[in-house]
Amino acid sequence: MKLRTTFVLAVLAAAAVMTSAMRIAAAEPTSKITILYDAFGTDAAMKKDWGFSALVEISGKRILFDTGNDSDIFAANIKAKNIDLTNIDFVVLSHRHSDHMAGLNHVLSVNPTVKIYAPKEGFGIYGSSLPSSFYRKDESLPQEMRYYDGKPPEVMTFGAAWQRANIEPIDKTTEIAPGITLIALVSDAPGTKELKELSLAVNTADGVVLVVGCAHPGIEKIVEAAKTINPRIRLIAGGFHLVVASDETIAKAVAALKDGFKVETIAPGHCTGEPTFAALKQAFGDRYLYAGVGTSLTLDPAKGVRRGEGPAIQDDDLAIYRKLAQREDPFGIFRARQQRTRPSHP
Repeated sequence: MKLRTTFVLAVLAAAAVMTSAMRIAAAEPTSKITILYDAFGTDAAMKKDWGFSALVEISGKRILFDTGNDSDIFAANIKAKNIDLTNIDFVVLSHRHSDHMAGLNHVLSVNPTVKIYAPKEGFGIYGSSLPSSFYRKDESLPQEMRYYDGKPPEVMTFGAAWQRANIEPIDKTTEIAPGITLIALVSDAPGTKELKELSLAVNTADGVVLVVGCAHPGIEKIVEAAKTINPRIRLIAGGFHLVVASDETIAKAVAALKDGFKVETIAPGHCTGEPTFAALKQAFGDRYLYAGVGTSLTLDPAKGVRRGEGPAIQDDDLAIYRKLAQREDPFGIFRARQQRTRPSHP
């Protein structure tokens, strides 16, 4: 009798846990990424311009990632998608280039106290501070020739371009909310050397959802960092900065993402580049998601990622990508893979 009672209680407890879990799942809002700013797209209500912005709604958070190149265009696109900026949880500015942060003026006009995460730089547009010991002093000078009359503050604070904005500089990879991490890396590429950039990594039950701005530190380095959070990369969306890359560089990056890192789904945009769109489309097939401005990528826990409003590929916007993709293995990706997998004969 005692054994039967124990068994019944265990079953009831398990049922209660299952019911609770079902309630949580049912209460979980639909997760999606909406592209708010880019230079290609099929949504007639959205204005196209070079730059990037996306609204990431995931894990119960509404995250504005970057704010585009022009405040007026950004505001128009926000209005077209009927997005309420007053209830976003925080903003992430990936890096200091204007095509990713110009729309912040509009955000602050609507929501002046919103938390903003930005890369920490020693002396930069987002504001910073340095110990006053950073500069050499000469006590032989008269007081009126010395900084702060020879009595500088211990820490010198430098203003941001947005003086009253609630900006929190991020200096190293940081988990800013449960399962939500900002990956902080530094570019060593010519032209952007020492440029700091943040990427957004959200760890879900189905793997990491990774949103990148321009990937100046290198898309492969960013994905490598994301895999330390979770080895399964569910989706990458954003700019891969291969817009002027050679075919060989593109082929290497595509092979690394698909075969090396085994990225499940890809939704490139912005500075990824037209030939790279073509190469990724050919390599990933139906796991390549069209991510033009106005498109929403829905993250379905049961089925992974499904395509939103935009089609997989459009003749008017992507003619050059289709032309490249029609070539037989234009970047040698599949040929190289066949050579690796072909059995050797004695």
